[in-house]
Amino acid sequence: MAGKLVVVGVDGSAESVEALRWAARYADSCGATVRAVRAWHYPAAVGPGPSGRAPGAVTDQVEQEMQDQLDDALSAVYPGGPPDHMQTRLAYGHSAGTLVAEAQDADLLVVGSKGRGAFTGMLLGSVSMHCVTMAPCPVVVIRRT
Repeated sequence: MAGKLVVVGVDGSAESVEALRWAARYADSCGATVRAVRAWHYPAAVGPGPSGRAPGAVTDQVEQEMQDQLDDALSAVYPGGPPDHMQTRLAYGHSAGTLVAEAQDADLLVVGSKGRGAFTGMLLGSVSMHCVTMAPCPVVVIRRT
């Protein structure tokens, strides 16, 4: 099964770390590449994420924080360091749309059932629901146990 790609959304939440862990085990079992994606955007009060960007120094600081969250998740799943078949990507945009776009060339998309913005008691967050309904490939939703 060489050449397979598993995209996994990672936002630093416990659910996303479990999604990464599941994707890593799955990829190891079938020889797939894992692409861990951390999407981010500057929040807007209403409507879609803004298309503009903040000054470079602010963007650099935010991107470093996002990279740190992604690195922390990778360290939790791969204590000895990620394998060669692991890819990471920071992507500017809303998580739902970004993950669906990243999944265009994927064989599987893996997401946590809810991320950092979830409300207590929700079984499925808005990003995971969007991925399930819009992704061009099968989607696995992981719940934290």
